[in-house]
Amino acid sequence: MSSQTSGRKLNSAPVFTTISYTVVSIIALICLLPFIVLLAGAFSSESSVLADGYWFWPRDVSLEAFKYIFRYPNDVLSAYKVSIIVTVVGTVLSLFISTMAAYVLGRKELKHRNKLAFFLFFTTLFNGGLAPYYIWLSRNLHLTNTYAVLILGPMFNVMYILILRSFIKSSVPEPLIESARIDGAGEMRIFLQMVLPLSKPALASIGVFTALAYWNDWWTAMMFTTKDSLIPLQYLLYKMLSSINLSSAMAQHVTSLDAPKETFKLAMTVIATGPILLVFPFAQKYFVSGVTIGAVKG
Repeated sequence: MSSQTSGRKLNSAPVFTTISYTVVSIIALICLLPFIVLLAGAFSSESSVLADGYWFWPRDVSLEAFKYIFRYPNDVLSAYKVSIIVTVVGTVLSLFISTMAAYVLGRKELKHRNKLAFFLFFTTLFNGGLAPYYIWLSRNLHLTNTYAVLILGPMFNVMYILILRSFIKSSVPEPLIESARIDGAGEMRIFLQMVLPLSKPALASIGVFTALAYWNDWWTAMMFTTKDSLIPLQYLLYKMLSSINLSSAMAQHVTSLDAPKETFKLAMTVIATGPILLVFPFAQKYFVSGVTIGAVKG
């Protein structure tokens, strides 16, 4: 009886694998279809989109939307440069400082660590509002029209700090830290050579979300920058789209001829998400392992 049962289990394994791969492939295809429609619409003419709607391939291939975006290539390249600098520097600094704060909050030697954690969590429920935030950054810290305001503005996320604290407490053994202290290692050396390497999965997963937040941030630039050399990509595209909407409101017949509105939105999405889609596969391995941390107990 036992041999028959084990034989059935062995025979059912390929069937289960086939069904699993089929279901996952179907789900992946469903998730991929919107991107196919997005690309097809971005490379279609405005008139074909308005007349026939969106489809899975371009009915009338046209690059007018991309030509409209790259009318001033120097502005686009400058915006790309600003976005890349802010995203890279901001993500690295945010991860480093957030991990350091999480490590400190998780140490038993720190007095009132729970009160400090509650103080951080309290800021996610209540804040001072937009006016004090703007006055503090612009008039007190004098960060207007600087890279610092683009980096420091969206740098910290309290929930990420609390998640990192939980990850460090569960993944970095306390005896390992104690043995390093006995060997003469200081707190900074323990943090740099032990805590950071062991926190790679969590850093990768939170780093992806942090990089996305920096890359998609246009509100900070709109509030605190007036120089063209400090305009990131998202804000530049937002200004272009606003000008198209304004021209459409003033003269609808001009928009359909000179300024592609619908295809511009799709082309703008392609340009804005392209770099992130290229970077994400490199962090996918750590991202998946970081997201599933804590899913299995025991």
